[in-house]
Amino acid sequence: MAKIFIYGAGSVGCYLGGRLLAAGGDVAFIGRARIADALRAEGLTLSRHDARRWQVPPERVDVATHAARAIAADLVLVTVKSAATPVAAAELAGVLRPGAVVVSFQNGVGNADVLRAALPHQTVLEGMVPFNVVERGPGAFHQGSAGELVIRHAPAMQPFVDAFRQAELPLVEHADMLPVQWAKLLLNLNNAINALANRPLKEELSQRAYRLCLAMAQKEALALLGLAGIRPAKVTPLPATWIPRLLTVSDTWFERLGRAMLTIDPHARSSMSDDLAAGRSTEIDWINGEVVRLAGHLGRKAPVNGRLVELVREAERSAARPSWTGDALLAQLRAARPA
Repeated sequence: MAKIFIYGAGSVGCYLGGRLLAAGGDVAFIGRARIADALRAEGLTLSRHDARRWQVPPERVDVATHAARAIAADLVLVTVKSAATPVAAAELAGVLRPGAVVVSFQNGVGNADVLRAALPHQTVLEGMVPFNVVERGPGAFHQGSAGELVIRHAPAMQPFVDAFRQAELPLVEHADMLPVQWAKLLLNLNNAINALANRPLKEELSQRAYRLCLAMAQKEALALLGLAGIRPAKVTPLPATWIPRLLTVSDTWFERLGRAMLTIDPHARSSMSDDLAAGRSTEIDWINGEVVRLAGHLGRKAPVNGRLVELVREAERSAARPSWTGDALLAQLRAARPA
């Protein structure tokens, strides 16, 4: 049986690894001491928005706090925050055997390139996790929205496909992941808005003013992607270019149309919101910041996404958690655009 390691035992890593482990996979976790202690004491309790649950007792959880254990890995799922990718790359480079497969299940569009540069003797693949995962307590992780895992197609990954299928986490394979990553990033532009709103995702998206903020951020990003010749993949029932228009409809119509497009748990929040609540640095530089960087490469500006980056950075430094109303946040973004 293939040995699978989760490098980055946070919410996403524990959920994916836990589901694979619950289905009989040979899985080990590498994470910080806080999570390691919780998994050793509590095991894993996994749940999903449709009321499905999985339980893994503590004695079945193999967890360590150092990367040296990954010397036995056939497959490594990297699920650390984007800022930690260079450290992950350096640590894994020192222990992984040649031929091991490494999948970046991270936000942003450049993490796999960082890993690939440090791991020339391994197969490094881009992956995408479309759903939201939250930590509900020690060892308890909840999938709050729907979606299927996406990964770049590669022959080296084929021996592991059945393990994901048995865990009811089927992999959708693509030859070119960049359009998929940008499609996911377009949806993730809402992470900053949700974090600043300090509300559950479903409640935030039910209010038109917040949706107009997201529509502005997406339109700006789509215009830049068009200039760059990148066409986002279709990862929802609607093409990416149609979503900004959907966001502008009335609350009543959005409730009807949005329900058909995406299932969201009423209590789910973005990972960026969870990071602000915990006093952690966010991934704003690898989400809205990616749009700002793309604009710079094209000799353009991205004032809407740039302002969201500024507001989240201000929130990271603030002693008090901000809770922006939709109207106030929309006014900030409108003021950021040139006259």
